[in-house]
Amino acid sequence: MTEIRGFADAADWTEACAQRLAEALDQGAAKQDGLSAFAGAGGSTPAPIYRRLSELRSFGGWQRTLVTLVDERFVPESSPESNAALLKRNLLTGKAGGVEFLPLYSPAITVDRAAALAAHQLAAAFDGRRLDAVLLGMGEDGHICSMFPESPTLKTLLSPGLKPTVLGVPAGRDGRAPSLERLSLNLPYLIGARRVVLAITGAAKRAVFEREAAGDPATQPIAALIAHKVPLEVVWTEA
Repeated sequence: MTEIRGFADAADWTEACAQRLAEALDQGAAKQDGLSAFAGAGGSTPAPIYRRLSELRSFGGWQRTLVTLVDERFVPESSPESNAALLKRNLLTGKAGGVEFLPLYSPAITVDRAAALAAHQLAAAFDGRRLDAVLLGMGEDGHICSMFPESPTLKTLLSPGLKPTVLGVPAGRDGRAPSLERLSLNLPYLIGARRVVLAITGAAKRAVFEREAAGDPATQPIAALIAHKVPLEVVWTEA
């Protein structure tokens, strides 16, 4: 199973995550005429990592970096549920202010249309370039990005043979997550990345990761990351 790097102190965990991401972005820039690309998660866990990551790279390095999200709720940035708003508040500040941000959300008539627009925008901006660094979180149900158990889009999101793209994810039914429609990068985006950091906290999340890692790659996202050799680094704190 993929090794879990553990830290007892939350500050050390934050530093370890941010350092890994900054290193991958700088490595990508060195190999691609100074250009690099980053995709980050939403939720509450990444905020301190983003704040530290924004400090670790030079202004010049950040200004030649494309930034997007691994997933987004189908809501505008004015919503408290917006991942874009969280990322902008915590990462795109200071030396990272003014970075080119590629949102997944657009006020399209449907989430699937918004996903198609986002897929086109990312493909044009990346122009064949892979993601250099990706920050993932994980839910207590084992979801990453917006790859939710029992979602009708899960099989497609986890299909390794597709091109990197963005897909719409419907809201769950009968109390199942997600509570809102979402947009998500698919597995091939992660397979092609230079480095993927999965940042998890607490004993419960570690147990979820260990359970999911031994699961079915066709239906369990963590197992899919491992089975398809995503360059995954799991960074955990018990705090």
